[in-house]
Amino acid sequence: MKIFKILLSLIAIALIIYNLTKVNFNAPFEDDSLVAFITILASMCALVLLQILRLSKKIEKHVKNNK
Repeated sequence: MKIFKILLSLIAIALIIYNLTKVNFNAPFEDDSLVAFITILASMCALVLLQILRLSKKIEKHVKNNK
């Protein structure tokens, strides 16, 4: 599970970096730039969800050890 989370995080970071290269900063809300922004936002959401999962597993482990 740990390797899976790391792999997903790396893929999300790679997607963010790749899509940052596709953004046309002269016209950021047109055609491919808009798609790139949406993909960047989706990748950031995936990273946040993975961090929430990591924190919840950490809390679950802590609660189990205290019982």
